[in-house]
Amino acid sequence: MVKDQTLIPAVLNIVAQQHTERPFTGPYTDCFEAGSYLCRRCGLALFRSEHKFHSGCGWPSFDDAILETVVSRPDKDGLRTEIICQRCQGHLGHVFEGEYFTAKNLRHCVNSLSLDYVDDKTIIDTGEWIVGGGCFWGLQFLFESLPGVLKTEVGYAGGHKDYPTYEDVCSGNTGHKEVIRVLFDIRVLSYESALKYFFEIHDSTQWLKQGPDYGEQYQSIIFALNDMQKNIANNLIAQLKNNGINAVTVIESAKIFWKAEEYHQDYYEKNHKTPYCHFYKKIF
Repeated sequence: MVKDQTLIPAVLNIVAQQHTERPFTGPYTDCFEAGSYLCRRCGLALFRSEHKFHSGCGWPSFDDAILETVVSRPDKDGLRTEIICQRCQGHLGHVFEGEYFTAKNLRHCVNSLSLDYVDDKTIIDTGEWIVGGGCFWGLQFLFESLPGVLKTEVGYAGGHKDYPTYEDVCSGNTGHKEVIRVLFDIRVLSYESALKYFFEIHDSTQWLKQGPDYGEQYQSIIFALNDMQKNIANNLIAQLKNNGINAVTVIESAKIFWKAEEYHQDYYEKNHKTPYCHFYKKIF
């Protein structure tokens, strides 16, 4: 599932236009936690943490890739060898031989912005959804306990302002909604199951509010990445209405996901609190 419509310009320039991020700026250059690195463009697992090493070059370095997920081809500069994701053809970086950093004598030099990191060492493929339903702190807190969820990020989507801040969104002048981006293991969790859970952790009957929070940013909304997601969402809303639940959830095609400020990420966990306007209630 190619997700170009959700990618910020800096990421899209790399995966689609073969740009390169500045050295020593990427979030994964010095990340050595156990886990896997996924293609940011399509979610396919590409590298494992045991293949990562510190080369001092300023970009994440791997001396191996997961079998048949990374393809090498001559770079358009005629000098280097480019590496791309086998599935979506997204640009990752370049591969070098003969440097002897490790016994394998290979260095896959990869842009951090081409990747997503998850703390799962066996993941093969992932799905993604972007939804909003009130304060994103509560959604993230509850989604992280759902089996199969690998990674969550809170942010903003749907508006007209690039690189919005929390203050911008709260002003009500950007059109953005508070949303959560979720990566999940498709072997464990289906999009339909996850979307049912979404409806069970917020009140989809509330318009531009959730609990005590009011404002356009709190709208119940689903940003569908493709027709399959859109159809599932429409079917679930129809089920709710047939059961007497007047869901006012809006379904839109996916837009750019602007990650929120770091202090908003995992807010309740950082502050040892629990949600005040989100809770689980079985309705399906």
